[in-house]
Amino acid sequence: MTEILKKGLWGLLLCFFSLPALALQNQLLNHPSPYLAMHGNDPVHWQDWNVQTLELAKKERKLLFISSGYFACHWCHVMQRESYQNTAIAKLLNTWFIPVKIDRELNPALDEHLVDFVRRTQGHAGWPLNVFLTPEGYPLAGITYVPAEHFRVLLDRLQKMWQAEKTQVTGLARQAMEELAQQRQSGNPGDQLPAKELLQKFLESAMGMADEMAGGFGQQNRFPMTPQLSTLLEIQMREPDESLAHFLRLTLDYMALKGLRDHLAGGFFRYTVDPDWQTPHYEKMLYTQALLADLYLRAAEVFKEPAYAEVARNTLIFAVGKMCNREACVASFSAVDGKGAEGAYYLWKEAELKQLLKGQLWDLAREYWQLQGFESKPEGVLPMQGVALKALAQTRGRPVVEIRKQLEQARQLLLAARSKRSLPVDDKYLAGWNGLMLFALSKAAGQLDAPEFLVPGERLRNYLVKQLWNGKQLYRAVHQGQPVGQASLADYAYVARGLKQWAEISGNKNDGRLADELLIVAWRDFYTEKGWLSSSRALLPGMPSVKAQEDGALPAAAAMVMRLSLTSKNEQLHGKAQKLVSATWLAVQGNPFWYASSVEALLLSRSGTSPHFSPGRKPVMEKDR
Repeated sequence: MTEILKKGLWGLLLCFFSLPALALQNQLLNHPSPYLAMHGNDPVHWQDWNVQTLELAKKERKLLFISSGYFACHWCHVMQRESYQNTAIAKLLNTWFIPVKIDRELNPALDEHLVDFVRRTQGHAGWPLNVFLTPEGYPLAGITYVPAEHFRVLLDRLQKMWQAEKTQVTGLARQAMEELAQQRQSGNPGDQLPAKELLQKFLESAMGMADEMAGGFGQQNRFPMTPQLSTLLEIQMREPDESLAHFLRLTLDYMALKGLRDHLAGGFFRYTVDPDWQTPHYEKMLYTQALLADLYLRAAEVFKEPAYAEVARNTLIFAVGKMCNREACVASFSAVDGKGAEGAYYLWKEAELKQLLKGQLWDLAREYWQLQGFESKPEGVLPMQGVALKALAQTRGRPVVEIRKQLEQARQLLLAARSKRSLPVDDKYLAGWNGLMLFALSKAAGQLDAPEFLVPGERLRNYLVKQLWNGKQLYRAVHQGQPVGQASLADYAYVARGLKQWAEISGNKNDGRLADELLIVAWRDFYTEKGWLSSSRALLPGMPSVKAQEDGALPAAAAMVMRLSLTSKNEQLHGKAQKLVSATWLAVQGNPFWYASSVEALLLSRSGTSPHFSPGRKPVMEKDR
């Protein structure tokens, strides 16, 4: 497919044809999505994504330009500043294309489809994600961030190519999409592997990618990759292995002690841009807090390690205190501060620190939070774990409790100063992400005997049940009483999971029944004979259906529906899931590392017990609404 696009598309750069500019206007001003609203004053005539926009492209016979991003994304802000607020580039987009801006968090299925196309044709993908499509909706070419001049040249070449060879370009794009669809469905499953062989293959692929010096996977950026780590923890619990335990502990320790974590206020950043967990990309996502809190709770159980439980507790305290309000939890905090500087909200310069922290406080803080290297970091340094608390006390001959008290004093002074900085927030309440947070709060309340998580958990439960569920369908988000975005398979899966766990901890059987109802809708609307769909209402041709979904930053929704259905007492759900075990097994066994959640669900189907739920635990809340 890549060769078709390269040879067929890029070789058609012919003469320029003059067409009148379409009289459109920017539709995004005051949009309920903070990400889309921030593009409302761009000179680009951004259109919202809907049937009317697709029909407009067909009517005008113009290429669609779909740009996907999200509020917390640093490079999305950069490309807006450099390109989308550039009047010359805006004129090109407005004249020759139908420009569409989407919030990937409100259109996850469309974003997933375009990400898959760009990854398969370019070898990598990310955000901002920019894809050119024919009026029929067949992707032609995709890019992530590029400097303004490169983008302008690309726009000029593409519009010339399109004006010269519409029919040929459309045919090439359709052919490429058909080949891509075949790639998704193809494979060489062969015979179904025995459970032990599937487990061994997953372990070998995981440890083959494992960094045994710094933890995590791969050799470049460091993402938490919670689905893979969660499955490895499940394997370690069932079949303890010394080398696997070492890798898991190393990864968990480095994620908690280095730059992935905010050591002043708590919570985790989305990922680090280096393989040593030192320099984060400064977005804080709600799902990151929920998934990592769950992961550390699981690790505390597997390794009987109180320190991991404390990481989970602190992460949830941060999320409840800073990301959640009396209704629900916001989507994210931006990577850039109010002035557009990446990480500036979290970074410190030496002079500022010395002014805030005097005498012993500065001496302790410098060692404890590794505040050094200012000469090579003019933008400032990020606090992370340095000398341990006990070591500080020993070298100074003072009690640990006294050192802890002084460090807490220093932390409060730094937080007070940091609170005066500006940090933009994406205040959408997303169903699925709040479902993940409900799960983490419920699990922590029971496992840690922490009733302080029950009140925020109940608020979250009430919002999901009363505001986002109308008795027939789930809303992805609501703004001023109106649905925003389209609920995806992930929303149904994650909310059902959260309600299942909440039912266990609250004793509310109605929530367990509602979780099963959500799963029934998920099966009805998102599963066909060809496989799983991310969206129940696809607007583009070739939107993928797959036998099994790969894990990404979040666990595969289809795998979660499978797992929840396999452990459900509802015979209809259990039967549906059981029928798919063999087909899913064949789909994932070729490359099981990227299907960690499915592997866990499949192993679960053989054992008949759930690694995540504890039905025997006495409910903390004896309440049945």
